[in-house]
Amino acid sequence: MITKHALTKLLRAGESYRVERTSSATNTDKFCQAICAFANDLPNGGQPGYLLLGVKDDGTLSGLRVTDELQQQMAALRSDGNILPLPLMTLEKVTFPGGDVLVVEVKPSLFPPVRYCGRVWVRIGPRKDVASEVEERLLVERRTATITTFDTMPCVGVGAEALDLELFAAKYLKRAIPADVLRTDKRAVLDQMAALRLFNLDNQCPTFAGLLLFGKQPKHTLHGAYVQYVRFGGRTNGSPILNELRFEENILSLIPRLDDFLDAAVIQRWPVPISTLQEKMVFNYPRWAVRELMMNAIMHRDFQSNAPIRLYQYEDRIEIMNPGGLYGNARPENFPTVNDYRNPVIAEAMKVMDYVNMFSRGVGRVQEVLHENGNTEAVFDLGKITVFNVVVQANPEPASVGAVETLQTPIKTPIKTPIKIMAVLAENPNLTLTEVAGKLGKSHSAVHRACAKLIEQGRLKRVGPDKGGHWDVLK
Repeated sequence: MITKHALTKLLRAGESYRVERTSSATNTDKFCQAICAFANDLPNGGQPGYLLLGVKDDGTLSGLRVTDELQQQMAALRSDGNILPLPLMTLEKVTFPGGDVLVVEVKPSLFPPVRYCGRVWVRIGPRKDVASEVEERLLVERRTATITTFDTMPCVGVGAEALDLELFAAKYLKRAIPADVLRTDKRAVLDQMAALRLFNLDNQCPTFAGLLLFGKQPKHTLHGAYVQYVRFGGRTNGSPILNELRFEENILSLIPRLDDFLDAAVIQRWPVPISTLQEKMVFNYPRWAVRELMMNAIMHRDFQSNAPIRLYQYEDRIEIMNPGGLYGNARPENFPTVNDYRNPVIAEAMKVMDYVNMFSRGVGRVQEVLHENGNTEAVFDLGKITVFNVVVQANPEPASVGAVETLQTPIKTPIKTPIKIMAVLAENPNLTLTEVAGKLGKSHSAVHRACAKLIEQGRLKRVGPDKGGHWDVLK
């Protein structure tokens, strides 16, 4: 971090491509643009940039008092998901007689271009601006020369024909890049993918991230790139197998299908009275917690392994195991407070699509949600080295209110309802469950339960996202 003596020199020297001053303590957009521009390091000086809060344009102090709250707000800019890939930055408060200065030091990124809300910001001398196409291409080429993670490496031998370019253009591009920027972007789709670290122009092939996110059949190249679900009828692997499914699509297609499956086939609900006139819903597993653990498994797994992500459901618990142990700066002694990213491009894409909300906070929030639902805390087994394993016990609360039969026995649905649902969906596979319920004159919960059983039985399958997807009636 910069010394007080060096900071004094920067205050006297004026703004440059490495220094930006501001007397404001509230202009978040300005701060994020500056952090993004410093991380991109367009001049390629290889030196950190400095955002100085509490300094006027002429280099004098504004009299700012740097509070703990201000430091926490500035630190949160790193991990709120608006600046991607995550910048490497540190903060330090320096006190002078005329006021405080909050120094935000930003180091050049190894994975440019860095974007703030989809835009690539760079510094041209003392001024910052959105990068031109030529400047962005320069940053892409610089990144290619410093590839260090598997998901950014070129998947040599696989051509553009292996990618679902329509999925990229229709679902992802317009969320990754602001609409006004896209309107002026006349580049070919593969050039656009390259700018997002999804395609390698030198080798004319997708990166592994591009293949995993948008590949038509990624499992043909990366044999372990799928999720395996097994439902056991007891408490051990030797128990009878009640159901087994594989989710083998690319990540952007897999996650919506997995979401539907979790909600329909894994998560169970029971109304529990809490007073004479009120009741609450109790879950065997809170949906958000299970979903977050699955998102983490997809985002952090080692895709070089031939083993799949395993979601095993037993009578009393679920277990999630994904290839690849703790990565980078994450260690058993600092987990889960310290995090690192084995697949930074995939992590960025999942944030862009809102599959994950905030970085570095998922595990803590999972434990909170489990506690609120009445479950015990998830148990993370960090001793397996080559895999990451988490166990979540089923909520014991239904047993205490006489609902143990509901937990152990599938919910019964009148036999005619599943047949009618399959007939309606065979006629129009684009209907939502709410629309199906309206056509049949049934409640949404009754249709939901019936679809859960049909999915478990392999008679019904959800393909694609909630919006724009469809149902396959299998038999």
